[in-house]
Amino acid sequence: MRSRPRRNRRTAALRGLARETRLDPGALVLPVFLHDAADEPIDAMPGCSRLGPDGLLTEVERALEVGVHAVVLFPRIPDDQKSRTGEECFNERGLIPRSVTALKERFGDELVVMTDVALDPYSSDGHDGLVDDDGRILNDETVDVLCRQALAQARAGADVIAPSDMMDGRIGAIRDTLDDEGFTEVGLLSYTAKYASAFYGPFRGALDSAPRAGDKRTYQMDPANVREALRELQLDLEEGADIVMVKPAGAYLDVISALADESDVPVAAYQVSGEYLMIKAAAASGWLDERAVALESLACIHRAGADVIFTYFARDAAAWLRSG
Repeated sequence: MRSRPRRNRRTAALRGLARETRLDPGALVLPVFLHDAADEPIDAMPGCSRLGPDGLLTEVERALEVGVHAVVLFPRIPDDQKSRTGEECFNERGLIPRSVTALKERFGDELVVMTDVALDPYSSDGHDGLVDDDGRILNDETVDVLCRQALAQARAGADVIAPSDMMDGRIGAIRDTLDDEGFTEVGLLSYTAKYASAFYGPFRGALDSAPRAGDKRTYQMDPANVREALRELQLDLEEGADIVMVKPAGAYLDVISALADESDVPVAAYQVSGEYLMIKAAAASGWLDERAVALESLACIHRAGADVIFTYFARDAAAWLRSG
């Protein structure tokens, strides 16, 4: 035989030379859960905690030490600060703006601070948008509130605003709002194809942000669809998105690939809480090798076309990659 593919697999050094996909800590984003209290482990997400102000700075410092230079912030808001209109989301002295300012003062441009834009952590209804008396999610009225939320985050110093709500037209509206207020350099990462997935359960428990009634299928995408994601991509690019996102990641590698083929901006993917928990639980039972499976899953997400990966494994994965 003249052609023997195994020649390139014979040693670790040869495999390294022939490797097509190279995962790097610089591509990873660490999601962080925040609250106004002491650090508190999250039962459904082993290894993750709701962090207070001091815990947040410590966690970010540890991430930077292993080469992770980006975080995205998610708040757990007390019930007495929630309302049907979600006005706490644009409180400039609220949890997220204070946390953004603290991070930028401490770490400056060494750290990329991303912020989530959606109403579910702040809404007494638990939905990403405003809900009318008939249970309908109001699109345009919600976008107006999201613009105020994004502006409060930009004023606090956020580098990238990441709307996860899936309302129509919100990318263009937020871009116009930020530009009109002089925040032309603040980036927009759109959750372009966010699916109505069953993989989100642990996350919603971590933030107490599950819908109080109904579900999110009238605004999040049907898991059976992929062409619809390309339509969302076209709209987001036209409206000024700087990065586009697919969420979840592992079960949607075909969607990541489809967007990567068509996008002229970076493509992100979110390895969500359910994906993380399945690996953690299997490893805790001795059924899987956590390090090997986590790194394999991230490499496959990257191979599918994701330039940026949001993952709760970010800090551990970066350390594993550095150790070889």
